[in-house]
Amino acid sequence: MKKSLLIIYSAASLAVAPYASASAIHAADAIERTENTVYINTDIDVSGIKRGSNREAWIRPMIVNGTDTLRLDGIMVAGRNRYYQAERHNTAAKNNLTLYRSSESLTTVPYKTSVPYQPWMNGADLVVSVEYRGCCGADLEPSTVTPIASLDFEPKRFVPAFNWIAPQAETVKHRELRGQAFIDFPVNKIVIYPDYRRNTVELAKIQATIDSVHNDKDITITALSIKGFASPEGPWNNNVRLAKGRTAALKTYVEQLYNFAPDFIQTSYEPEDWDGLRAYVEKSNITNREEILKLIDSDMEPDAKNSALERTYPSQYSFLLANVYPALRHSDYKIEYNIRSYTDVSEIRRLVKTRPQNLSLQEFFLAAKSVEQGSDEFNEIYSTAVRMYPDNEVANLNAANAAMSRGDLDSAARYLDKAGDSPEAIYARGIYNALAGDFAKARSFFIQAARLKVADAPAAIEQLNEVKK
Repeated sequence: MKKSLLIIYSAASLAVAPYASASAIHAADAIERTENTVYINTDIDVSGIKRGSNREAWIRPMIVNGTDTLRLDGIMVAGRNRYYQAERHNTAAKNNLTLYRSSESLTTVPYKTSVPYQPWMNGADLVVSVEYRGCCGADLEPSTVTPIASLDFEPKRFVPAFNWIAPQAETVKHRELRGQAFIDFPVNKIVIYPDYRRNTVELAKIQATIDSVHNDKDITITALSIKGFASPEGPWNNNVRLAKGRTAALKTYVEQLYNFAPDFIQTSYEPEDWDGLRAYVEKSNITNREEILKLIDSDMEPDAKNSALERTYPSQYSFLLANVYPALRHSDYKIEYNIRSYTDVSEIRRLVKTRPQNLSLQEFFLAAKSVEQGSDEFNEIYSTAVRMYPDNEVANLNAANAAMSRGDLDSAARYLDKAGDSPEAIYARGIYNALAGDFAKARSFFIQAARLKVADAPAAIEQLNEVKK
């Protein structure tokens, strides 16, 4: 017999209800369902039925769900006189009953049948009705109905137990912001003209970066540094003057905006940004790319190197001078700062929405623990945490768990790629594959996790043993 989509319900999985003492009927063993058919193969306990030579019991299983009822073939257990009467008149067969003679040794009778599956049967009850009859078919007492099992034909599903990882607390929440500004100066000048070309935009960019931490009462700025760069054209000595002077001019401009202590802003400079030029050429498809890179990497003096580049590759040099060299005249800045720690969970939950950049991963974790798992706020906390710490393995692992808990396997896969190879990450990959339906791969990950002492891994393996696709 072909059994596609077979679901087997053993005695252990049946919801067996207490049976009525009047009937003393119960069933065990198995109920099976294929795509189109329900199979019942069980034993029915008849040890408790009332006996007598002129007494017969009609035992009839039924599938019942609300107003829907399907009467199944039944069993007749008859005392001596009723047994012979039933045989003589073929009573059992006429009523779709299988005849058994009552005796003290008759304690169970086998029961096997099959019926077409109908959707209403899912969630139905399997019950047994018992009718007692005497001579001439007279009812001896009211019939009884005994629940046997609940027919739950929904496939068993893998239900994961997630491991939420607590990040290590930071002793000091030290952070930094980096930026790059392109201040335009007139040729050979080292004085900043705020309204010159795009200087308004570039200077505003620096100010906005500083303001983002300077105006936060929870933040203490610990260091601010500026490094100025010039482009390689022109004499080296003049480029030294320009890089140094323009960096000093930017420092003075920033000092005029803020009440920093004297010499709080640290400066340095690079007279010619050959590294920046090399990075551009390496990523480009410029003609003679490899030869130009060798020239840039050579030990030639800077002035000689620039002259050789102009002389040997004139067309490429003209392109670089017009399109790349201006970007090599830049000022890189870095702001270092400390953020106070937060212990009030309600404050942390507010900061998740308003200033998540101020929170440590451990603080995100505290917030998540304080809300209902799987809630919108819970998911938002872990999504925000991984956005703030996109390369952190713990952040990605917890975000993967949150994504899997809400059924978002696509996001979970992306997070798991960056979750590392800790025992917990291996276990999480087992969960992912189990939810995706790849039980073989899931089992492999769970076995690895079990060997690495992940407490929930053995139970996950046991679940896979029980789940039927």
